[in-house]
Amino acid sequence: MLKGRIAVVTGSTAGIGEGIARGLAGVGCDVLLNGFGEAVAIESARAALEREHGVRVLYHPADVARAEQVRDLVDFAVDRFGGVDILCNNAGVQHTAALESFPAEQWDRILAINLSAAFHAAQRALPHMRRRGWGRIINIASVHGLVASLHKAAYVASKHGLVGLTRVVALETAGTGITCNAICPGWTRTELVERQIVARAAQAGVGVETAAQAILAEKQPSRQFVRVEGIAQLAVFLCSDAAAQITGAALPIDGGWLAQ
Repeated sequence: MLKGRIAVVTGSTAGIGEGIARGLAGVGCDVLLNGFGEAVAIESARAALEREHGVRVLYHPADVARAEQVRDLVDFAVDRFGGVDILCNNAGVQHTAALESFPAEQWDRILAINLSAAFHAAQRALPHMRRRGWGRIINIASVHGLVASLHKAAYVASKHGLVGLTRVVALETAGTGITCNAICPGWTRTELVERQIVARAAQAGVGVETAAQAILAEKQPSRQFVRVEGIAQLAVFLCSDAAAQITGAALPIDGGWLAQ
């Protein structure tokens, strides 16, 4: 249903971003991958997506903590594919510590990757979307874009900021054929969350799976992790014509976390 559309997905060499890239390729999008990892593994994944779905798939190694590299990423898509129709700002990092001991360099890094990168990418992509009269910007926020948790000052601030940015872009593009929405996942068992689980297990002196269930029990009433595939399917839906009047939304996919 999106055959021929061009999608840029940041942080798409693993986790949620990889799932979204796969979902968009599956409905006909040409995709620009971005993220870190081993070159051989990235090339293998890129070639497999291209082969399996019959679409063009390229990779750009931009470090989205650097504004000029974010702009280069979007320019690369325009140069190689001819434009940008879909921008998914997914790249994200985490660090946990009490505010008084929170390293300033981690604050700066998290804000740069989780929030500022989305601003720079959207600013660069929007003129191309306006020329086409169609576009979809999807920001991968978090339930922590809507509520807070202990020891996550930078992450919570960045994700709240991303939801705010989403709403402003939605207002500024209303009626143009462009939408901007945020997806707010709860606990999803990505590498980022797995590190938190392992740290919790070590701190409590319990097994990893016991720690995982304890984390779910604290926040997520379903007691199940959100599936990457479910997030990807929601992203694909937001790109469809059926979602043309969904804009400025922050959509939880959280196993009931925010219903409490």
